[in-house]
Amino acid sequence: MSFIHPTADVASSRIGKGTRIWQFVVILEGAYIGRDCNICAQTLIEGGVVVGDNVTVKSGVQLWEGTLIENDVFVGPNATFTNDPYPRSKAYPDTFSGITVKRGASIGANATLLPGICIGEEAMVGAGAVVTKDVPARALVVGNPARIVRYIEE
Repeated sequence: MSFIHPTADVASSRIGKGTRIWQFVVILEGAYIGRDCNICAQTLIEGGVVVGDNVTVKSGVQLWEGTLIENDVFVGPNATFTNDPYPRSKAYPDTFSGITVKRGASIGANATLLPGICIGEEAMVGAGAVVTKDVPARALVVGNPARIVRYIEE
């Protein structure tokens, strides 16, 4: 059974067993959240977002339509996901350019991920990094713009 804090606003019925949803979280209809996830306080998850199993989303994160988070991912506090490469007020694209985060990857606190990129399996994005292009599997990226500083060994 999942836990949903009484102050959370959860419109989606697709919440996996064992998932914990904390204070002031908003999850819109159409979102999918897997099993054994921890969705921390003050998080927004739009419809059309898929979050796999065993995912931690720390406080202050917004996951926008088109985002795919695979299993065993960590998203640090206030990480910023985007989905519109040319945002304008009241002007919406035909489709949103979601971000894909592959299995086992970690996104550091306050990192910014631009639309349409993919973070590879078990990659790590350093705190505060600005990711402007795909990150290969097992790469550690830092800085603005984010650059590979090394690869993580098994």
